[in-house]
Amino acid sequence: MSKVILALGTNLGNRKSNLKRAIRSINYFAGQVIKKTTILETKPFGVKNQPYFLNQGILIKTNLPPHLLLKVLKTIEKSTGRFKTFRWGPRIIDIDILSYGTLRISTAKLRIPHPGISSRKFFQEIITKLK
Repeated sequence: MSKVILALGTNLGNRKSNLKRAIRSINYFAGQVIKKTTILETKPFGVKNQPYFLNQGILIKTNLPPHLLLKVLKTIEKSTGRFKTFRWGPRIIDIDILSYGTLRISTAKLRIPHPGISSRKFFQEIITKLK
């Protein structure tokens, strides 16, 4: 069983509902949610001309290996209503793996710890609150 920190973000539709739906699906399909941060509203990162985001961090316990967890999370994003736009564009839901225990992974599809931790203040806050 591994402890994994996830960051969730949404800036389209009913943002609070999007977070709740994603967390329910994560708890059911990916791993047991054991802790959540408060919801934080943030300015968009990268592409500025879009609605503000609601972000939340969660800590889960999972038996899924990292690449399978990523696949499950991408399926949850799609089932929650996410569709492809453009890099850093608006989205119904985004789920990022910030950390996976003490693992370090660097492949074309997955990098752990998440490379955006150093450049996104709310990622750092999530890590601090959930460790």
